[in-house]
Amino acid sequence: MPHTTDAWWRSAAIYQVYVRSFADGNGDGTGDLAGVRARLPYLAELGVDALWFTPWYVSPLADGGYDVADYRAIDPAFGTLAEAEKLIAEARDLGLRTIVDIVPNHVSAAHPWFRAALAAPEGSPERELFHFRPGRGPDGARPPNGWRSEFGGPAWTRSTRADGTPGEWYLHLFAPGQPDLNWAHPQVRSEHEEILRFWFERGAAGVRIDSAALLAKDPALPDFDPGRGDAHPYVDRDELHGIYRSWRAVADAHDAVLIGELWLPDVERFARYLRPDELHTAFNFDFLACPWEPERLRASIEGTLASHAGVGAPATWVLANHDITRTVTRYGRAETGFSFAAKRFGTPTDPALGTRRARAAALLSLALPGSVYLYQGEELGLPEAEVARERIVDPMHARSGGVDPGRDGCRVPLPWSGEAPPYGFGGADTWLPQPEDWADRTAEAQQRDPGSMLALYRTALRLRRAWPPGAGDLTWLPSPDGALVFARDHGVLCAVNLAAEPLELPDHRSLLLGSGPLDEEGRLPRDTAVWLRV
Repeated sequence: MPHTTDAWWRSAAIYQVYVRSFADGNGDGTGDLAGVRARLPYLAELGVDALWFTPWYVSPLADGGYDVADYRAIDPAFGTLAEAEKLIAEARDLGLRTIVDIVPNHVSAAHPWFRAALAAPEGSPERELFHFRPGRGPDGARPPNGWRSEFGGPAWTRSTRADGTPGEWYLHLFAPGQPDLNWAHPQVRSEHEEILRFWFERGAAGVRIDSAALLAKDPALPDFDPGRGDAHPYVDRDELHGIYRSWRAVADAHDAVLIGELWLPDVERFARYLRPDELHTAFNFDFLACPWEPERLRASIEGTLASHAGVGAPATWVLANHDITRTVTRYGRAETGFSFAAKRFGTPTDPALGTRRARAAALLSLALPGSVYLYQGEELGLPEAEVARERIVDPMHARSGGVDPGRDGCRVPLPWSGEAPPYGFGGADTWLPQPEDWADRTAEAQQRDPGSMLALYRTALRLRRAWPPGAGDLTWLPSPDGALVFARDHGVLCAVNLAAEPLELPDHRSLLLGSGPLDEEGRLPRDTAVWLRV
């Protein structure tokens, strides 16, 4: 199957826009498409190649928009379909492609299909589009199996019949407001292919596929015990590859790309999704979750490049997204990898240390071969915000019994200008509260500071754009323990020092960029990275 015309996606820098928190154009405290359109010049000046928008569709927002009620309409809180079309066109005029988010595993409980299924009798065709099952036990009071929701608690909710009596249970691997679709049904497959065409015809350059490894289920919906070696009944099933081969045909017909969200520990299984007739790229969660440790980082980089080389796909590099504790906070903690258990309320963090490491990690990730994803606010060095419990809306918090703070801390509205909230975002009462101490982190303040995180990202992205597209293999160079030093074959060398002792710089022609200053003897301090011309 052919690649897209210029294979831009193989080395692109892609910026993730969480619309609700990016910029507010109408002053109601919620981000919207008008706000994004007004800030497109900022994104173009930043130097990214494409924008990935998290779901902007009609939704009750039971899970931040990942519960979609209508894929062909924009939620009124964000704007209109006509405005989305204008945004896509205006971004294209500035050299920015648009990637939309598709959520194929489930829909909203408010979706017309599910509403019809609830209204229909048990065993009806409407219910075949989902996973309805009778409960266990003499009165059906127990869920059909022991599957657990990704958000905690059972993955089943019991429906109610028209006469008010308890009825069948329906499956939801996420929140109860997100019923799972039955991908064995041809109507589900055809509908999603039409959704792809709908957005490609409106100018979208690609789609990001949410929870891409979860769609297909074992039709028996059996209990399973991973410790026994049971095949997983809904993760990474072989039926998925036929689905994505069909999607690839649609994408190729529109010169568009498919990007999968795949959390799979087996690199060989992961690489199967990136064969030439399936997905173009997939998110690299191994690198995202990797601790700030030299051996672990090198192993993650080597494993990623090796697994992608086998199928001719480009690697991707991600430091953060809308589900992950922000990099500045995560790297300032004793546990620098990512695990939900490590981000409980009150976990101590060192902001200065986290910022220094986040700056070094930015140069590391941007120097690697492949494409890179930047989550909004990372270019401003935003930390994870501590959202008061009474303001948390993420369902992960409630379903954990209040133990897990959820993901709202990385979704707080961006600070654009000014000395106090709302920092130029929009309405005075933003949908999530902003911290009182972000005045020095606004885009406006950082534009005036040549040493800011924003200046670092702008310079790095400008230099990166000058490299040959998609070219430049990585060669590791000898280095002492605690250092990562590699050269790209287009003449740039990256050195990152994670050791306590300063690192002597390799021979080079010039220093292109540093995440921090060298020491008095011209050596690289701890938790600092440089790009060198060699």
